[in-house]
Amino acid sequence: MAEVIEINDLQSLGAYRMAWNALFAETPRATFFQTYDWLCIYWQHFGEDKKLRVLVVRAGGQVIGIVPLCVQRQRHTVGTVRTLCYPLDNWGSVFGPIGANPAATLAMAMKHIAQTPRDWDRIELQWVAHESTDRGRSQRAMQLAGLRPALEPGDASSLIDLPGDYEDYLESRSTKFRHELRRHVSRVAELPAARHLRHRPAPAAGGDGSPNWDLFERCQEIARHSWQANSTDGNTLCHTAYEDYFRDTHAAAARLGMLDMNLLFVGDLAVAFNYNYVCRGRVLGLRMGYNPESAPKGAGMALLGMLIRDSCDRGDAQIDLGPGSQAFKRRLRTAVRTTHTLTYSSPASWRSQAIRLGHWIRRERRSA
Repeated sequence: MAEVIEINDLQSLGAYRMAWNALFAETPRATFFQTYDWLCIYWQHFGEDKKLRVLVVRAGGQVIGIVPLCVQRQRHTVGTVRTLCYPLDNWGSVFGPIGANPAATLAMAMKHIAQTPRDWDRIELQWVAHESTDRGRSQRAMQLAGLRPALEPGDASSLIDLPGDYEDYLESRSTKFRHELRRHVSRVAELPAARHLRHRPAPAAGGDGSPNWDLFERCQEIARHSWQANSTDGNTLCHTAYEDYFRDTHAAAARLGMLDMNLLFVGDLAVAFNYNYVCRGRVLGLRMGYNPESAPKGAGMALLGMLIRDSCDRGDAQIDLGPGSQAFKRRLRTAVRTTHTLTYSSPASWRSQAIRLGHWIRRERRSA
């Protein structure tokens, strides 16, 4: 018999840590943001005004899947609305259930949501890889539970699917960009004592897990000299409001063997960085930057070229450059992944219905 156990606090969730870790190992295309460790860190830093709703799905006496959710209050023009959502909060670009059986997990989870007392006005599942990993499972699960969602496209992420050989990747680029990337890399490589340093520790369970705080602090220092230092509302690597969070996630990613730090040095001076997470050969770009005061021309692109070449040599499968359509991403990418948002508005919440009507009107105007 299948059942859903709902967890509303981290202390109770601790009893399922081993089950979560075992399921994570079976989760297709999992990311660091789906780990038990990341959720605990996120909740400790940002969960104060939210309600945790982690749904543990059991069948045959075994945990077969976990769906991390939370209820948060969102401000709209019609007032504050309680939204049931994934806890990713734009830190990553894709999210979903934990485990190898997402269809059954989602079906049981959505049935539980529909049948338990409602503490939400809207359900908003963002970052769903509807057309790839998810394959429409989230939409079907909501429909089966009587929660008929609206499906809307969300952010598009630029991906580099690595062919295994760097030269093969370059051949897939335009002639102009191929020469330009080679020129940036060779110009930087010819500088005295220029080198690309990549720190990707093995898990602590395997005897490593080194966070290399010196390199992390060098990344932060470069960020302070870049445009990121002037950002007042972004969650940049050097933002004081997020400093403790970044240090905690850095330590956790290193411990799990999911840290991927890249720095470009000229002599003893670090001039550019690319800070990522990695899981099973899939690199997820988080932050990047260069010091305009000391970096040679094209240092940022040169570091990306070195990173891609090194990933090919390591046998990585993919590099996710993240959402956004900046020119450099368009030129580097080999594919685009568009995530979707599934939204259901409770008929009993007039504010939620007003938001739904507003979205419909805007869609109609765009298509007119």
